[in-house]
Amino acid sequence: MYGKVALPALGVLLFALTGFAQTGAIEGDVKGADGQPMKGITIKVDREDIHWKKPFEVKTDKKGHYYYGGLDIHGVYKVIVEVDGKDVDFVGKVHLQIGEPVPINFDMKAQAQKQQQVAATGQLDPDQARSMTPEQKAAFEKANKERAQSMAKNKALNEAFNAGMEAAKAKQYDTAVQQLAKASELDANQHVVWANLADAYVKLAGTKTGQEQTDAMNKGLEAFQKALTLKPDDSGYINNYALALAQDKKFDEAQAQLAKAAQIDPPNAGKYYYNLGALLVNSGQTTPAEAFFKKAIDADPNYADAQYQYGICLIARAQLDKDGKPTPVPGTREAFEKYLQLKPDGPYADAAKAMIASISTAQDTSYQNPAAQKKGKKKTTP
Repeated sequence: MYGKVALPALGVLLFALTGFAQTGAIEGDVKGADGQPMKGITIKVDREDIHWKKPFEVKTDKKGHYYYGGLDIHGVYKVIVEVDGKDVDFVGKVHLQIGEPVPINFDMKAQAQKQQQVAATGQLDPDQARSMTPEQKAAFEKANKERAQSMAKNKALNEAFNAGMEAAKAKQYDTAVQQLAKASELDANQHVVWANLADAYVKLAGTKTGQEQTDAMNKGLEAFQKALTLKPDDSGYINNYALALAQDKKFDEAQAQLAKAAQIDPPNAGKYYYNLGALLVNSGQTTPAEAFFKKAIDADPNYADAQYQYGICLIARAQLDKDGKPTPVPGTREAFEKYLQLKPDGPYADAAKAMIASISTAQDTSYQNPAAQKKGKKKTTP
């Protein structure tokens, strides 16, 4: 009797054992791009072998660690890292095991390095290709295509720019303008292209006459304006723009631009004013040049060449007395002496000495007092 009773109980026990599901777990650590644990990050665990409506989710703890158990050991899983509502990394084809949890760690720094490598080479390694979702693959292919187009554009841009610079160096300004204009069409946001195109146009204008000269100069000024729109605080561009304006005899505008350059770059203010003064002298306009050489000296009293050129401008204003002797205006001698003090062996040293000697001779006035007349001697006063 007891045996008959025990058999059904055994059958119940066997039924319970066969219905017991085998489960596994996944755990790991998540580190950010700075190498520190990422706290409170969402980890999603999804099935790849069957369709789930929604993946399981778990948050990382303060040490960046996560754990998710109770998973069917026969399933194939994908573990996803979500940051700010976006999937940033994942590991797929995860198979579980009985006993110890399967470790799946994430390192955002390593991930960023891989992405940089992919961006630089446009190539995926096998693991990266397998781990991508269809959406990620489509995005990658699109980015790779755009990257190839960008590289081709940059290659053409560099070739045109370098060809323009070489032509300008060889004083082939027509070719320089052509190549640099091509570069500006390839990328209209490169201030250095516009600045060099402007220089080429201005130099081309110097080789032309009539309407051709006017057209080249106008295009040069327009190119300078575009360069300064992109980089308005570049004192070098402003300086060159001012010189171009002066070359086009727009002196008021040139002076305003030089004042701006001097304000932006005070240590080099003397250079900006000197350059304009030199350009004016070369075009035979000594009077306005004098004012700019004086501005250069005011900005930098130790600017030797400015002192000399200022002296030359002043000597041109010397007055003739009733005997036909030139009387230099005040400050003339001092300008030449300052130049010699700063550059005793400079390229203008001999000329400065000659000017001082000429001034000394001109300023010598002779008079004879009664005593001197009796002795036959002449007293001079410098």
